[in-house]
Amino acid sequence: MDKKTEKPAHITKQNIVDSVPQSGFFGHPKGLSTLFFTEFWERFSYYGMRALLLYYIYDTTVNGGLGFSQSTAIAIMSIYGSLVYMSTIIGGWLADRVLGKSKSLFCGGVLIMLGHIVLALPYGAPALFTSMGLIIIGTGLLKPNVSSMVGELYADNDNRRDAGFSLYYMGINLGALIAPLIVGTVGQKVDYHLGFSLAAIGMLAGLVVYLFTRKKQLGLAGVSVANPLTQEERRKVLTRFGLGALVIGAIIALTAWQGWLTIDSFTITIGVLGVLIPIIYFTVMYRSDKTTEIERSRLLAYIPLFIAAVMFWSIQEQGSTILGVYADKRTQLDFLGITIEPSWFQSANPFFIIILAPVFAWIWTKLGDKQPSVPVKFSLGLVFAGLSFLVILIPGQFGGGGLVSPLWLVLSYCIVVMGELCLSPVGLSTTTKLAPAAFSAQAMSLWFLAPAAAQAINALIGQLYSEQNETLYFGIIGGASIVLAIVLLLLAPKIRQAMKGIN
Repeated sequence: MDKKTEKPAHITKQNIVDSVPQSGFFGHPKGLSTLFFTEFWERFSYYGMRALLLYYIYDTTVNGGLGFSQSTAIAIMSIYGSLVYMSTIIGGWLADRVLGKSKSLFCGGVLIMLGHIVLALPYGAPALFTSMGLIIIGTGLLKPNVSSMVGELYADNDNRRDAGFSLYYMGINLGALIAPLIVGTVGQKVDYHLGFSLAAIGMLAGLVVYLFTRKKQLGLAGVSVANPLTQEERRKVLTRFGLGALVIGAIIALTAWQGWLTIDSFTITIGVLGVLIPIIYFTVMYRSDKTTEIERSRLLAYIPLFIAAVMFWSIQEQGSTILGVYADKRTQLDFLGITIEPSWFQSANPFFIIILAPVFAWIWTKLGDKQPSVPVKFSLGLVFAGLSFLVILIPGQFGGGGLVSPLWLVLSYCIVVMGELCLSPVGLSTTTKLAPAAFSAQAMSLWFLAPAAAQAINALIGQLYSEQNETLYFGIIGGASIVLAIVLLLLAPKIRQAMKGIN
């Protein structure tokens, strides 16, 4: 083994940095290219599949779809999204205690690829649900760990770190931008299963990049297990896991036998869990003996921000469900001599992020100490989210009930991205600052629980949407977001006070 990548008895942060070639990718560590392209292809596969999935679920069997109702399709997509985010908690724990980040990332990629392969097979609903299970577990293993490995490439005082994460974020959004245009076009114009096959090939490309470059370019990054299980802990975990699996298996068998296990009952269960898990998380942290009084105050300050994040992600995530239906059934798809595929609109979000992210970064830098506080930025995020739904009402009210210009839908995506750039990066940073020291490793999982809760709620409320009540639907949810923004703005001074010096 190369001396530079030889595994020392105890791996320190400096050992990892020393093992990684510190140049070779736009002035950044060479390993950033490995993670950039791995995540590019993973996002290509995920967003390509997601751009097609809604239509595949509710399209008629004659057209190659599954023939579910529109409301059921929305519920399935929302449950899927919620479980993907929830699974990051398990993926982070497995990486920290059992596998390490590198193995977790690779195993996750393999499971994702297998999930897409299963979905590419024409075996109907059983293939759909099997595929979803594989992709949920795989994404949980891959998503939190690839981001953490990016951080390991840099020394703590390396001023390239923020720029490195910006490059990495660009890889995510490039994959998400291109995928619907390629996978969506093939899936909707040729065959759904062929489209899903392209998603599988995309994940395979990511795995190949990772497998053939990680040793030379990533060195020791992601190799160590941060807090490995002791022999005694391993026995306890295996026992609890076994008992948990038996109990869950028994519940599934019983409910299926009694006819209680339906999509509706599962939707309600996930909806309850999506709200309950964050409450339990906050309660455990707040009541822990390891949490100081100052940290308890900061946790209380985080609660209204978390609620605001749930409201924001509830609207943002409906871009692939409710607005996906709107694109298919309410939008004029023949535009300027081009026939638009409904799945193409899923490229709007990453497109505007790539265009607007540098603009927002410049604005915050220019404002410096005068930039808005965290609660105010969250309020702005909610205002933009609410406006993105309210703008959809304009063509609905004045279009005479006919098909609307696709520009309205594009405008809606643009506005919600403005909100995302006010809230998402700030929320990620604030989460790590406000989390108690004893729970710092779990802070990222806490942030991922906001979109998980949002998707769980969407699984319930999304079924209320129809073309007949779209004015009421968009109006109530958009209005509620703006009202919550005003409440948060009024509470901003108290929230800042409770944050105890965190800005």
